[in-house]
Amino acid sequence: MDERWRADLALWAIPDEIAAKARTDPWGHSPARFAERTERALAEPQGPTLDRVAEALPPGGVLLDVGAGTGAAGLPLAGRMGELVAVDTSPGMLAELESRAAALGVPLRIVTGRWPDVAPVTPVADVAVCAHVVYNVPDLAAFLTELSGHARLRVVVELTERHPMTWLNPLWAHFHGIVRPDRPTVHDVIAVAEALGHRVRHEARLAPLSRFATPEGLAESACRRLCLDPGRADEVVAAAIRLDMWPLPRERWFTLWWDTGIGPTSEALPG
Repeated sequence: MDERWRADLALWAIPDEIAAKARTDPWGHSPARFAERTERALAEPQGPTLDRVAEALPPGGVLLDVGAGTGAAGLPLAGRMGELVAVDTSPGMLAELESRAAALGVPLRIVTGRWPDVAPVTPVADVAVCAHVVYNVPDLAAFLTELSGHARLRVVVELTERHPMTWLNPLWAHFHGIVRPDRPTVHDVIAVAEALGHRVRHEARLAPLSRFATPEGLAESACRRLCLDPGRADEVVAAAIRLDMWPLPRERWFTLWWDTGIGPTSEALPG
C-alpha cells in the first residue's frame, strides 16, 4: 500500500516546462492565511479532531503537533495541555505559532525540521496530532510509524477526503490540457495505517468554511498553483464560472484516530 501511495503522490508533480514559468513557488503556503485559520479555530474551538485529541489528552498532558503550522490543531486546547511540542519546516509559521502560544500562556517546545527526519530529537507526548500534512508525505508508512511511536495514548490525523489540489483539476485541463490525478485519497491513508497494525476509526464533516470567499481569491491561488501569470486572473475567473467551479463546494474533512497503547510510562526520546 505504501508503494502505491508514493506512486500516486508522484503523479502530482508539475511538469518541468510548466514549473519553469512559475513566478512564485506553486506549492508554497502563506503564514498569514494559516494564521487566519488558527484565529478562527481559537474563536470557535470545535470539531471531531479537537474532540478526539481532548478526550485522550490528560489534564496537563503533552501534545505533539506535527506540521503544526501556526497552531490551529493544538492551540485551541491551551487550557488543557501542559506543553505543546510543535514540529514544522517553516520558521515563518512557527514564529506565528510562538507568538500565539505566548499570549495564551502555553508552554511550547519547537522542533524545526521535516517529520520523520526530526523524530529522533522530538520528545514522546501523550497524544500526537497531524492536520492537513499527509498529502505532502511520500513515505507515509515511515511518517505514521514515527507518529505512533511518539504518542503514548493516541494519534489523531486530519485531512481532506482527496488531495487538496484536486479542486484545480478542471483548470489544469482548461489552461494546460493536462489531466491531473484523482488519487490518493483518505481511504489510502486508512489502508496504510491499517497495514501497520492500527485500528483506525474515522469521522467526516464538511470543512468549516469554503476554500475561497471571493472569485478573486480563487483566481489568485489558481494562477500561482497553475504557474500562470497573475495578469490572467480575469481569465481564470471566467473559466471557473464557465466550468461551474464557482462557488466551490465545501470540502469534506476526515478525522482519523487510533490508540497506541504505549502507556504513560514510556521514556521520552532525546530532545
